[in-house]
Amino acid sequence: MPVTQYTEAELAAQPVGYWATEASRLVLAAIRAELAAEDLTQPHWWTLNHVSGTPGTWTRAALTERLAPFDQQDSDFPAMLDDLVARRWLTERDGLLALAPDGEAGLSRARERVGRAHAALRDGIPDAAYAAMIDTLRRIVGNLGGDSDLP
Repeated sequence: MPVTQYTEAELAAQPVGYWATEASRLVLAAIRAELAAEDLTQPHWWTLNHVSGTPGTWTRAALTERLAPFDQQDSDFPAMLDDLVARRWLTERDGLLALAPDGEAGLSRARERVGRAHAALRDGIPDAAYAAMIDTLRRIVGNLGGDSDLP
């Protein structure tokens, strides 16, 4: 979709809150739609990625503690974990979570889907411009007292 070009002065006068909120709303909607095609929510996605990254090291409690601060939907983490175990996407041994073969396959499909959403949102945006935008948002967060470190 073509984007109208504006002057630097016109853009600098825009409210960052509006654009950050609108971008967040649309990005999350695109990612959530792709995940929904695999019958996944964002907490499912976060869980699968964390467990995949360090298999056999996460307990339910530690993973919930790590992910809950990012959740904006008041998700029921115990039920979500039960769901992934019931689907045979996660296994639990001695209280530690690991991806099962079905979980590895599902995560692979979800990564492809989320990758398409990311490619769409980055269309026509050079890496340097994207990095500058992320750095600008980080600086705004830091200026307002938030944690500007990368997650």
